[in-house]
Amino acid sequence: MRLRDRRSFQKPEVMIIPMIDIMFFLLVFFMLSTLYMVNIKTIPVNMPKTENAQMQARVNYLVSMRKDGTLYLEDKAIDQGTLLAQAQAESKKNPNFAVVIRADKDIDYTQLMSLLDALKGAGITRFGLASDGK
Repeated sequence: MRLRDRRSFQKPEVMIIPMIDIMFFLLVFFMLSTLYMVNIKTIPVNMPKTENAQMQARVNYLVSMRKDGTLYLEDKAIDQGTLLAQAQAESKKNPNFAVVIRADKDIDYTQLMSLLDALKGAGITRFGLASDGK
């Protein structure tokens, strides 16, 4: 029987580069998958298309306005009086309060202007209109 020499054994090597590659892959996978987990509560509205619109990062109230004039705060129906009262109360608490309106592209212009005027009358100074990008 032949005995092996202890010096002929090599130390096992840990290959760190493939482990780093796997960790970066997992990091990218989880980052991309969480982007699709964000659920914006809105109702479907046929918004107009724009070329040069800017994205609003912070929105406190996302109001949808359908063609028939019905209002929705996120995905729940709301009447204009309740919306104005809630927005006014929120505006007093938060100086950066903003309302973004997602209006149907076929809506009567006077309905939209009436809502904007009512918001302005309630003291809401920061509001915008949403549109679909290209």
